Amino acid sequence: MAQNVISLKSKRAGSIKEIQGKTLSKQLYDNRFLLLLFLPCFLYYVIFKYVPMWGLLISFKDFKAFLGFSASHWVGLKHYYAFFSSPDAFVLIKNTLQLGLYSLIWGFPAPIIFALVLNEVRNMKLKKFVQTVSYMPHFLSVVVVSGMLISFLSPIRGIVNTMIEAMGGEAVNFLSNASYFRTIYVASDIWQQLGWGAIIYLAALSGIDPQLYEAAEIDGANKYKQLINITLPSIAPTIIIMLLLRTGSVLDVGFEKVMLLYNPAIYDTADVISTYVYRQGIVSGNMSYAAAIGLFNSVINLCLLVSSNLISKRLTETSLW
Repeated sequence: MAQNVISLKSKRAGSIKEIQGKTLSKQLYDNRFLLLLFLPCFLYYVIFKYVPMWGLLISFKDFKAFLGFSASHWVGLKHYYAFFSSPDAFVLIKNTLQLGLYSLIWGFPAPIIFALVLNEVRNMKLKKFVQTVSYMPHFLSVVVVSGMLISFLSPIRGIVNTMIEAMGGEAVNFLSNASYFRTIYVASDIWQQLGWGAIIYLAALSGIDPQLYEAAEIDGANKYKQLINITLPSIAPTIIIMLLLRTGSVLDVGFEKVMLLYNPAIYDTADVISTYVYRQGIVSGNMSYAAAIGLFNSVINLCLLVSSNLISKRLTETSLW
């Protein structure tokens, strides 16, 4: 009797697996065109994101190009100890954190405020014009933006210094003064990403039910109360998701712009982890040391993302996963 029950259960389990297998194959076949569209994206991440992760092992080796990847000697945490014991480590981490936090504190709310203001504009022609103009800086390359900044802030015939001198002041060499670098970097980043970053918030605002505002007006709520009680709570999940994504890249300070704007005179505030990795890995050829610093940077970003996601999930029930 027991053997018959066991055999019956095994047959049922086998039939269920067979049905599930057919269902899966049928789903794959039915969605073959969607999967074909997804294939380039899948290959991109596999080839350029996951396969290169194997190369992170050189951070634990004394990599020599003539010996090759596998024949290079294993040195463990030697390069990590070397980085944290160097006098540059504290300065690099401090500069990267400050630039990342300043960009987060000032740059993250800017598109939200811009979207809220633009959402109140009732003249559609003016609204579309402002939107179009605000999107344009995003499509400028970092090289062009950096060239514009260098031209505008030049002590000789720069627009900013020309205005300062016209008002009776003296020309200032902004890009050679370490105290101005963070302000220039953050302000230019806000200007470039303001309109583009507001798109997702404008989309979230367009999804709010207009009847909520009508009911609030009947109850006597002014614009400020509508903003606090209807608008912000409605787009809060979008804001939280975007904040989590931004938190996970605090240490990913834009390498290109920093590289184009900084110089040895302002290394004290402008030199960040990404530029230091470039100088050590590409210029000096110390690949293993540079890979160790880059891996440390990525691990810290991952920890920030996971911890902030956990905090958000407990406090607001909104999270990335």
